[in-house]
Amino acid sequence: MSTKDFIEKDYYKVLGVPRDATEAEIKKAYRKLARENHPDANEGDAKAEERFKNVSEAYDVLGDAKRRKEYDEARALFGNGGFRQGPGGGGQFNFDLGDLFGGGPGQQPGGGAGAPGGAAGGFGGGLGDVFGGLFNRGGPGATRTQPRRGQDVESEVTLSFTEAVSGATVPLRMSSSAACKSCSGTGDKNGTPRVCSTCVGTGQVSRGGGGGFSLTDPCVDCRGRGLIAQDPCDACRGSGRATSSRTMQVRIPPGVDDGQRIRLRGKGAPGERGGPHGDLYVVVHVDEHPLFGRRGDNLTLTVPVTFPEAALGGEIKVPTLGGPPVTLKLPPGTPGGRTMRARGKGAVRKDGTRGDLLVTIEIAVPREMGDAARKALTEYRAAAEGEDPRAGLFEAAKGD
Repeated sequence: MSTKDFIEKDYYKVLGVPRDATEAEIKKAYRKLARENHPDANEGDAKAEERFKNVSEAYDVLGDAKRRKEYDEARALFGNGGFRQGPGGGGQFNFDLGDLFGGGPGQQPGGGAGAPGGAAGGFGGGLGDVFGGLFNRGGPGATRTQPRRGQDVESEVTLSFTEAVSGATVPLRMSSSAACKSCSGTGDKNGTPRVCSTCVGTGQVSRGGGGGFSLTDPCVDCRGRGLIAQDPCDACRGSGRATSSRTMQVRIPPGVDDGQRIRLRGKGAPGERGGPHGDLYVVVHVDEHPLFGRRGDNLTLTVPVTFPEAALGGEIKVPTLGGPPVTLKLPPGTPGGRTMRARGKGAVRKDGTRGDLLVTIEIAVPREMGDAARKALTEYRAAAEGEDPRAGLFEAAKGD
């Protein structure tokens, strides 16, 4: 970003806070806006991603007391039209920046505008010091190490069919990166790492991007930590991080499907230097049930009935998952394969309501019959002679 863009942006307006807002008010506003516009919560929304970048940029300045002071001073100097484009645009300004940043006409050795040891406006080493601190370009006070977000962690859990439908709290043992206990996360045996001279403790190095913009990359010398161990810790080899195992109780919501990936915010690896925790992703595997099946929010069940029950009708009792049985009324002439519905006896939905239990009727054909049953069935066949349920099949098979 260019110096002009930086000064003209109203970060207080971006966060929606007054200029006299406290640190707590600024942090609260940032967290609210960051949650609302985070790319993970607005997948594919380019506008939300841009708002998230602006909010993060604003908090990076206003969330730090020193940078906020420098920003307020710079805005007070230029905020009322000091930066204006000259004729023809193209980023030209109507005053000589050299007079302000040093090296311009009339500057006296050792100071600016003829004032010994001072720059225009009494800014000590010149406004270059102010902007150097704002952009972490090596100006005085630019040694602030940035908090680092913890890593995301992924784990797997296997649930019974009933647990997946009703929800469950399960223990998960996870291994993730955490602060090394041997060196308390410093990476140094004596706990006294030195500030990286390459990035001046910021963990980042700047390089010109053209057009007045500055791009930042992680520092390769300190690997983005901002600190270098003078006597590297044997346990973590100077990284300050080590593998840590912990067991935590995780609540799996009701109604999860087999293979579903659940995100638990802030339950991943801890961050560095006060940074937020990463997220925990849990992949759920669900065991099959010997009787029930699943179709979305509905449970499925196949129930056998006798031929007399299907032909003459009647009432049958069917089981439910984890509850008392329900009674279904079969109308006379119920065919095999017909599905009946028991409302509210299915899986739990996100809003707390339940789906339905879908009961499919299957006509049971006995493999063995007693003499009385065989005689009765033979008499029925004789009485129903002439009825052919397959009469139309052969005509239909001929087509048009």
